[in-house]
This record gives sequence, structure tokens and C-alpha cells, in this order.
Amino acid sequence: MCGRPISVDDPALRPDGPAWIPVCDLGRLKAETIVRVAGRDMLVIWNEGDVIACERACPHEQADLGLGQVAAGRLYCPRHAASFDLRDGTITSGWPSPPLRLYPVKVAGEQVWIAARGRQAGR
Repeated sequence: MCGRPISVDDPALRPDGPAWIPVCDLGRLKAETIVRVAGRDMLVIWNEGDVIACERACPHEQADLGLGQVAAGRLYCPRHAASFDLRDGTITSGWPSPPLRLYPVKVAGEQVWIAARGRQAGR
């Protein structure tokens, strides 16, 4: 895991805007492809030059997607082999599941940040 633990008093959490949390450096994400966000049930993923932030639990069977694989713009669940489109979170056709929750992400310098509040509708 990378990142740092946060508390309610953390200055990065502002009631008037998104809660931007530093996660890890870009070099580490590129090397590992999937990084678990410390203290949160979220992942950050390196996918074909893009940084994606999403929920960690599969919305279908709650499997740990941090144990999954990334290929061709999709995140594959380690439990049932269905996959999620990393552009909008949609699951493989035919699977009864809500879409994977995606979160806003930004890269400043070499630092990856996520906005822990709010869902990103698509990419």
C-alpha cells in the first residue's frame, strides 16, 4: 500500500471542496499497476497511460479487485472473471451488477491524488 493515514482533522479534507488525498508517486503506480489506497476501500490503477481511481470491492460479489488484473482498458475480478470498463465502470455484458464506482483523480508533478468524495460519472 502507499499513501498515508488520514484523520478527520486532516487539512486535505475541506468541507467546501473535494477531499483530495495524496496516494502515491506516479513511478510506483506505473511499476505496480494496481495500488491499494491506505485507510480507504479504494484502488488507483495505471491503465495504458491513464490513472484511474475506483472502489476496491467488486460491486457484484465484493471480491478484492486489488487482486485482479488490468488488460486492454478493463479491470478483471479475481473471483468471477467478469471485467469492468475503466472508462465508465460498466461490467461485462450479461453480469447482474451495478457499475464499478470511479473517483476523480489528478496527478501533480509525480504525486497521484484522489478525491475521496463523490463519484465520477465516467471518463
